[in-house]
Amino acid sequence: MTTIYDFEALQITGKSVPLSQFKGKAMLIVNTASACGFTPQFVGLEELHKTYGKKGLVVLGFPCNQFGAQDSGSNEEIAEFCQLNYGVSFPMMAKIDVNGANAAPLYQWLAAEAPGLLGSKAIKWNFTKFLVGKDGAVIKRYAPQDAPASMAKDIEAALA
Repeated sequence: MTTIYDFEALQITGKSVPLSQFKGKAMLIVNTASACGFTPQFVGLEELHKTYGKKGLVVLGFPCNQFGAQDSGSNEEIAEFCQLNYGVSFPMMAKIDVNGANAAPLYQWLAAEAPGLLGSKAIKWNFTKFLVGKDGAVIKRYAPQDAPASMAKDIEAALA
């Protein structure tokens, strides 16, 4: 059986990160964009990171340029934007595709584990979020318009 721990991701700096290093922690995985109507959600994601990080939550941002070309910058530009404009201190990963032939294997797995509305496996837009439990299994998928603060109860349950 596949879990999140079977995957690796590249940090925005290019360093490979085996997700197994987060074993025993809950994870909130988000495909992000720097020029989207939902970009201000970085504030809420950072708040979740600060509130629940010490309790075992890892927020991981995955920039993606597949929706309206809303994250066209380089990894360095994206990292600078997130830090300067939103004070992002949670791990940001290298830019990836979340849909299509070049979709990151992690996102192919996440979408299959927690399909969207009407069973859709496609990621519909920026800031789709996946909550993964401490056991490495996907708990829930959240729509782009779901504010990070609205996930607090689910996160607390995942950390319990």
